[in-house]
Amino acid sequence: MKKLIIVSLVAFSVMAANAQVTKAVPAVQTDAKAATTPVETLVLKETEFNFGKIPQGKPVTHIFEITNTGKDSIKIVNVQASCGCTTPEWERDKPIAPGATAKITVGYNAAAEGPFSKPVTITYNGSEIKQLFIKGEVWKTPTSSAPENKSLGDLKN
Repeated sequence: MKKLIIVSLVAFSVMAANAQVTKAVPAVQTDAKAATTPVETLVLKETEFNFGKIPQGKPVTHIFEITNTGKDSIKIVNVQASCGCTTPEWERDKPIAPGATAKITVGYNAAAEGPFSKPVTITYNGSEIKQLFIKGEVWKTPTSSAPENKSLGDLKN
């Protein structure tokens, strides 16, 4: 019985040690991989825009420029913001010809105080997607105007 246990432990140890050894797999670059990788046809001039610090209650907008680098026209199906405070606008009925550019205007209603980061998803040619982002920080504006400077009269004298 002892011999059976010892032989089992040795066999298990050898298998466990062998499992820890990694074997090098040669890296083979084939043209099949390159052929299956889709070519980017919708190129964004910028994927993110930072508004910086903006006052609360003042809506802001930014225009994102996109270019069709493909051989066929691109049809933007939808531009969807992550919440109601972000509003994208684009030419819905006009396809983008090869080599042409188009614009997507993204507005942000700066109602809530604090930092924000909002994704906007572009759906084109049926089901292909791209994302762009807007971010910034909304600072709270004063609720009343500045108090009157009573010492202004001292400066005149």
